[in-house]
Amino acid sequence: MKRYLLALALVACTPSFVMAQAAPTALTEHQIRTRLAEQGYTKINDLDFEDGVWKADARSADGNRVQVKLDPRSGRVYPNEQVAQMSERDVRAALSAAGYTNIHDVDYDDGIWLAKADDPAGRDVKLKLDPDNGKIFGVEKN
Repeated sequence: MKRYLLALALVACTPSFVMAQAAPTALTEHQIRTRLAEQGYTKINDLDFEDGVWKADARSADGNRVQVKLDPRSGRVYPNEQVAQMSERDVRAALSAAGYTNIHDVDYDDGIWLAKADDPAGRDVKLKLDPDNGKIFGVEKN
């Protein structure tokens, strides 16, 4: 029994087993096209997986030509011409409430909010925020 458990433990620790367990399931091209169609996008062109996200050109439900980025795991669509649900003032208030100071260069660009600020530890950072709820989904050192 001990040998069986030892063998099982060794198999579980091999790199291929660890990678297979840790790798998230990415959506396929067909699934991404389906998600876009379900959300009213048509004429989907140049669909590519690049820089860790799906990217495409398409027509939105209102007929405008847009570029979209999609989360490869959830399929969440981020169009470059999305209307923000938050104002600049809302973004600044949310960042202040989260402990950020010296908030500046707050801009809405390509479907997301961008801002620069000092984080709660005093480091100068660049932030990417969700346009609907202000949730920070990207932080870079400035």
